[in-house]
Amino acid sequence: MPDKKKVIFSAMQVTGRLHLGNLEGALRNWVRLQDEYELYAGIVDLHSLTTTFEDTGEVLPNVREGVIDYLAAGLDPQRCTIVVQSHVPAHCELHLLLSMITPVGWLERVPTYKEKREQLHIANPSYGLLGYPVLMAADILVYRADVVPVGRDQEPHLELTREIARRFNYLYGEVFPEPQSLLTEFAVLPGLDGRKMSKSYGNCIYLSDSE
Repeated sequence: MPDKKKVIFSAMQVTGRLHLGNLEGALRNWVRLQDEYELYAGIVDLHSLTTTFEDTGEVLPNVREGVIDYLAAGLDPQRCTIVVQSHVPAHCELHLLLSMITPVGWLERVPTYKEKREQLHIANPSYGLLGYPVLMAADILVYRADVVPVGRDQEPHLELTREIARRFNYLYGEVFPEPQSLLTEFAVLPGLDGRKMSKSYGNCIYLSDSE
């Protein structure tokens, strides 16, 4: 087994049962990477509050189902670390510190921010939604990750993470590495209706479905 010198962080926002898109787009890759890197596999439950803050009753059950799906897919706690975001206060602490040095203009240009506003018809977005990429940066940087597996649609978030890391290092000295992207093999898996498989489209085949 190779010496695990490089750290890798990857995570999913678990808003329900995981589906084949999650398996092919992320989990299979993580299972392979856990033998090549020091892997932190995150369940980022705080991110789900950006759009479900009025109904939080499903957050805890979703975390539990997410952990079950991670294990069922082949992630091994003896070979990687499964992280529940809200259980590690350092995520929120670093997010607060990074938010102090991140210009609003950087956040407003993130493509997925505009897409989510339009998709969910959000007229008055919260800071939580706008600052989502800063919390994502904290998730990555708190482990000083060298590599992050992403799909092409997530590359703008990772580039923003690098910008934030560069600014922090410029102000306070070399603390964080600038994480590099590791593109996933299957960026998009079609759902039952031909669109991207997504719970919001209701076109998923779930990992826990029967044959």
